Amino acid sequence: MNRVTSLDIADLAGVSQSTVSRALRESPLVNPQTRRKIQLIARQQNYKVDSSASNLRSQHSRTIAMLVHQESEMDSDINPFFVSMLASITRAAAARNYDVLLSFQQLSENWIVDYQNSNKAEGIILLGYGGYTDYIRKVELLDGDHVLTWGPVIEGQPGHFIGCDNRQGGYIATRHLLRLGHREIAFLGDISDDCPEMQDRYLGYCRALHKAGIREKPALQATAAPAERSGYLAARELLRRDVAFSAAFCSSDLGALGAVNALREGGLSVPGDVSVVGFDDIPAASYATPALTTVRQDTAGAGKIMVDALLQLVAGEATRSQLIEPELIIRASCRPR
Repeated sequence: MNRVTSLDIADLAGVSQSTVSRALRESPLVNPQTRRKIQLIARQQNYKVDSSASNLRSQHSRTIAMLVHQESEMDSDINPFFVSMLASITRAAAARNYDVLLSFQQLSENWIVDYQNSNKAEGIILLGYGGYTDYIRKVELLDGDHVLTWGPVIEGQPGHFIGCDNRQGGYIATRHLLRLGHREIAFLGDISDDCPEMQDRYLGYCRALHKAGIREKPALQATAAPAERSGYLAARELLRRDVAFSAAFCSSDLGALGAVNALREGGLSVPGDVSVVGFDDIPAASYATPALTTVRQDTAGAGKIMVDALLQLVAGEATRSQLIEPELIIRASCRPR
């Protein structure tokens, strides 16, 4: 009786029909009759690739993890911008034959250690990092680890980051309002050191004002997190200050949507009395009333860049942090002064 020493039928669950056929053709230990029997079994049982079985044999999970940090002030379950990013990362990973493991995190002290010890993924992409100061302290302890963050790219910072050119985004948003004739432009966003992305958007806003010969006014800046409720409260605060403004640049679309509601409650129309610009270009921005002018972050391009960079780290190759160019999307929420 012939014995198939290099291929056990029980192993067929981990391979495809084409792989079975190729192995049988190439194996000198399998006679034609046995070869046909095994091929018939594979076809009848409709064997498919079992990635977990093959990955176990190769000692590679072919999985990357996406850890999403939930902002405590978010009104919804997940920032809509991250939803777009999740989709683009998943598509980019699939194109490289990688699965994606999604996990929501509160960024406890041991979140990286816990994930690495589980051996569930070869690398980690982090969306949302909470407070930057605390996060960067943790990153300093991860030298050489396969972790990539969507966030600010700051000279000399440890770790690996891919992010939007937020300063340029703030500049083109404010320049658009200036070109429409607005001179008193409010800024709604958190400009603290713990929020460097929002801070960069503010610096871009200031740069555009300075180029137009205008000094920024502290009374026209109100702190807001990327959440509708926060934007609403920030706009309410501006109205309480009784400071004149004909336009507002909001550091997030969610904040902008909340601000529009507050302005309406205050008896102002958008864009009749106040023009509003957001940031991110979440899906809701184009369906808002009025449709929101905003700064688009290229999530499709970002997903591919992030997956490619992470897999370079996994392979032990050098990679670099980089910024992605933003784009101004003009809609109906702005009009000439």
